[in-house]
Amino acid sequence: MTSKAFLEGGPDDLRERIVPITPPGQELKIPHRGGYEHFKVTSRLQDSVEGQLPVYEWWERTEIAE
Repeated sequence: MTSKAFLEGGPDDLRERIVPITPPGQELKIPHRGGYEHFKVTSRLQDSVEGQLPVYEWWERTEIAE
């Protein structure tokens, strides 16, 4: 079974707010609009349609080098 996380913050047009995480507890790097949105794990949990999920909070964006 894949663990999932709830994403908080970042761009308003980020499509998914519940995403798979492998392995849990690591930084998430989500591809979005020609770059990556970076999320770090917090100690908080969020109630969701998929149960309580760890909250990952947005902290920076990086561009994809061409």
